[in-house]
Amino acid sequence: MAEPLERLAAGALGWLAGNLDHFDPFSASGRPATHGTAKAALELALLCHCAARLDEPPDTLVGATALVRKLWQDPDFPRLFDDVPRHGSTYGLIYAALAPDGIDSAQVRARLALLEPEFLSPRGKSPYQRIEIRHYADKAGVRHTVEPYAELLAHSPLVAYRADESAEDWAPLSMPQAYALTHTAFYLGDFGRTSPGLGGGALVHARDLVGRLLRHCVEHELWDLAAELVLTQFVLGSEPLDTPQGAAAVECLVRAQRPDGALPGRSAALAAQPSASPGEFFAKAYHTTLVTALAALIVASPRPS
Repeated sequence: MAEPLERLAAGALGWLAGNLDHFDPFSASGRPATHGTAKAALELALLCHCAARLDEPPDTLVGATALVRKLWQDPDFPRLFDDVPRHGSTYGLIYAALAPDGIDSAQVRARLALLEPEFLSPRGKSPYQRIEIRHYADKAGVRHTVEPYAELLAHSPLVAYRADESAEDWAPLSMPQAYALTHTAFYLGDFGRTSPGLGGGALVHARDLVGRLLRHCVEHELWDLAAELVLTQFVLGSEPLDTPQGAAAVECLVRAQRPDGALPGRSAALAAQPSASPGEFFAKAYHTTLVTALAALIVASPRPS
């Protein structure tokens, strides 16, 4: 593992392992169980799912894996998704897709039974939303009517988005567009496990757009998006540390990482203040720290043959 990535991964995983009680909606900390803590647990499950597929899964995720297994068998956990009707179906589908092997699947099947056929159809959804649903539905083994990826590629953010060049210092894309771009790459490439299916000019365009975004992230210390874009580079077939933009982004993340391993927020501007309580700090730091761990682990691992 390249040394900067090794430092990032080890530090981030260590901080996550030391803060598992904040990922547990039902911990003894006295915090109310909410959809916010449920979302954090779903993200932790994604990290565990992707790490388990590596040739050498990190030992520091043993506790996280155990927590995910416990939550996925707790009937109160998926009920938290109902608190957010707008996202409840999506959370339920992700919950099913990331279910650990070997658990009692009764609750997962019950949650899947609540999904409406309309939700699992392409009607009224953007290409990005359809790609997301197809990714998790395929992983969960759920029947759906979303088009094949090959039919969605040309309209996906990786191909359809164009950089805004109206001002020298302006972001190439809006923040929602940038995250749609990275997540599209993750879903199409199964977080680095498969090819996203781009070739020729489309691949050149996607790599160029990611490079432009990375330069902007480094200039403005947008840590969370930088970590996602480093992983996106890898999904698109590049070795991030061999590109100027990827190497600069990794160094930016190394500088931002605290001695305890945490990335203190999505960006320098949004970083947690020194006076933040443990709960406030976790809310600011967990996502960026988790994404950084995910990117560092995958990018430093051999590509699947």
